[in-house]
Amino acid sequence: MDAKPQQAPAPHSGAHTPLTDLRFAELGLAPELLRGLEDAGFERCTPIQAQTLPLALRGQDVAGQAQTGTGKTAAFLVACYDRLLKHPPSPARRPNQPRALIIAPTRELAIQIHRDAELIGRHAGLRLALVYGGTGYEEQRRRLREGVDILIGTPGRIIDYFKQHVFDLREVQVVVIDEADRMFDLGFIRDVRYLLRRCPPPEKRLGMLFSATLSLRVTELAYEHMNNPQLVRIEPERVTPETVHQTVYYPANEEKIPLLIGLMRRLEPERTMVFVNTKRAADEVAAWLRGNGIEAAVLSGDVPQRKRQQLFLKFQRGEIPVLVATDVAARGLHIPGVTHVFNYDLPQDPEDYVHRIGRTARFGASGTAISFACEAYAFSLPEIEAYIGYKIPAEPVTEELLAEPAPPERVPRRRRGGAGPRRSGEGRRSAERDKQKEAPTDAGGARAESRPRRRRRRRRGRRPEG
Repeated sequence: MDAKPQQAPAPHSGAHTPLTDLRFAELGLAPELLRGLEDAGFERCTPIQAQTLPLALRGQDVAGQAQTGTGKTAAFLVACYDRLLKHPPSPARRPNQPRALIIAPTRELAIQIHRDAELIGRHAGLRLALVYGGTGYEEQRRRLREGVDILIGTPGRIIDYFKQHVFDLREVQVVVIDEADRMFDLGFIRDVRYLLRRCPPPEKRLGMLFSATLSLRVTELAYEHMNNPQLVRIEPERVTPETVHQTVYYPANEEKIPLLIGLMRRLEPERTMVFVNTKRAADEVAAWLRGNGIEAAVLSGDVPQRKRQQLFLKFQRGEIPVLVATDVAARGLHIPGVTHVFNYDLPQDPEDYVHRIGRTARFGASGTAISFACEAYAFSLPEIEAYIGYKIPAEPVTEELLAEPAPPERVPRRRRGGAGPRRSGEGRRSAERDKQKEAPTDAGGARAESRPRRRRRRRRGRRPEG
C-alpha cells in the first residue's frame, strides 16, 4: 500500500467506511508508531477506531462490534504497538516470551494481520512472529525460539508450540481476539480459553476483543477473561456496501453451468471469485470452467497452505482470473481488484452472503455480485434479504445468457508416468481378485487350488476332492 498525500483506507476498510474528524496525531501515540501511520498514509480514524482507541490507549479493555472492512485491524494494532512502546518489559523477560498475543480464527486472517502489523509498525523495532497450521512447522518454531515481541497466529498451532515449551505467555502485556464469533463457529473457543488462562491475570494486561456481533456467548467470553471491558458497537448504516451492484437469477439446477459460463463470456470480468457451498461443487465448477477455456483454481479447506498462498499470489497477479472457493475464503481475506463475485450456490447463513460480496468493491472501487437462486438453495434468499434489509434486484434467465458449454475438463484419477493405480486398500484386494480370476483350472473346469491352501487342508486332516 503506497503512501498517499490524502487519507488512505485503513487496512481492510472498504469504500463504504466513513471517516471521522479524529486524527491519529491527536491521540498522543508513540512517535515511532505515528511515523509508521504517516508513511502508510493514515490520517483520520474510522468510527470503530475513533471509539475504541481512546479507551484502549488509557489501558481500558475493549470489546468492539464491527463489520469486516471497517478498520478494526488497525484499531487493535495501533493500541497494541502504543502499549508495548510506552511500557517496557520486565528485566527478567526472556526473548522467547511474547509481549503481545493476537489470535485469529483462520490462516488467511492471521497472514493479513501480520502484513498490516509490518506496515504500521515498520519503525517500532518490535519483532513479529506468525504461526499457523499447514506449512512451515520448523521455520515457525525456530522463529519463536529466536525471540518475538508480538505473536500472531491461529489457536491450534500456538497451542502446539506452547505445549512443547517453545515459548510461554507469562510476560504477555496485550491480548487480542479477532473475529470472536468466528472462533465459536469453527469450534476454537476451548483453545482460546486455554491460551487466555495461561496469560497473566486480566487486570495485569490490556485485552481487546472484536467480533461482527456481540452476541451473548461473545460478551460472556469478554466478561470472563477481560478486566471490565467497555462494549463498543458500530452499527453500519447499510449492511452491504452501496458500491456493489447486486443481481439475482433464478436458474434451474441444470442451467447453472450454462448461465455461469454465458455471463462470464458476456461480462468478461478481470478478476472473479465464484463461491460454492461444498468442496465437491468447487471441483466440478472449476472443471467446467477450464473445459470451456476459462482458467480457474479451487480454494477450499483441504488445500495445503503453501499451495493456497501460491494461488492467492497468482490470483492477485492476474495469472489466474477465476478463483472458485468455499466460505473458507469469505471471511477476513483481502484480495484487491476483485471485480465480480458469483454466488453459484446461495449461502445458508445470511452473514456469509455479506462476507462473500464484500470481497469486491474495496478501497474505493465498484463491484458486481451475481447470485443464483437455484432449486437447491433458493430457500436461503428470503433470509438473506431480511438480513440486509432490502430485496435484491432479479433478472430473467434468457436463452441469450445460456451458453452451450463444452464438456468439463477431466480430472485424472491415476498417477502420471504409467505407474498405474496405487496398491493400497481396495486396490490390493482388486488385484488379488483379478489374479484369482486368471488362475489356471484343472481338467474338470474347477479352479486349481493354490499350494498354501492345500497345505492348510492337509493339516486339518482333509484331502481336496477330485
